[in-house]
Amino acid sequence: MSDPLHPDLPQVAKKLIADGPHKMEKTPRRVRTIFDGEWLFDTTSASHVWEHPYFPQIYIPTSAIKADQLTKTASIDKDESVFSATIKSANKETDRVLVFEKGPLAGLTRVEFGAMDGWFEEDAPIYGHFKDPYKRVEILPSTRRVTIKVGDVVVADSTHNMFLFETMLRPRYYMPKTAVQWKYVTPSSTTALCPYKGQSEYYSLNVNGKVIEDAIWWYRLTTHESDPITGMVCFYNEKLEVYVDGVKEEN
Repeated sequence: MSDPLHPDLPQVAKKLIADGPHKMEKTPRRVRTIFDGEWLFDTTSASHVWEHPYFPQIYIPTSAIKADQLTKTASIDKDESVFSATIKSANKETDRVLVFEKGPLAGLTRVEFGAMDGWFEEDAPIYGHFKDPYKRVEILPSTRRVTIKVGDVVVADSTHNMFLFETMLRPRYYMPKTAVQWKYVTPSSTTALCPYKGQSEYYSLNVNGKVIEDAIWWYRLTTHESDPITGMVCFYNEKLEVYVDGVKEEN
């Protein structure tokens, strides 16, 4: 499978024309995007379109995009159902655009998330990729003991935790920074974006010469729904030994 964040656009277009999307539905949310310092569109008539099962794209009514900035270039199929297109401003240009004129997506334009300078749903920024409206993040306080080990060395231990449950993903255990043995922690320049939580920052571990890169992440600032984990740290189950009430989690 191609990268869902930066796919082969002609391949996506042909598949959507031949098979249709996995699912699509209109959204009442106000959707806006910034391109080259200006609002490219502002609409309450966008649609969630699932090109694959993992998360949706947001497709915009073609009529909502500034006409002087959107230019169709070439038809992708012989029936002229979908066209490649460019969006051009005074200082920037992107060709990561599809304009649909026939079929279930007729009248909609796909503007790639990463080609824009910023996306907003209502007044909230979107991080990383579009949110799935059917995906839920639930954060619950827990006094169950969470212990993090590297071999026989305990690098963190806490009974004041936030357990994060995200649809179809394994639980994650966030704990206060005061629960960590910081003598084993080293800085990392890695960051990542999550539409449900915000921008994460990372730390690595160095335990008696064993280096584990990017073993810990945390959010300096979170999205509204993930506020309870702001400033707390989480350890990668996949890279470390994580125990919950003495029971070792699967890696």
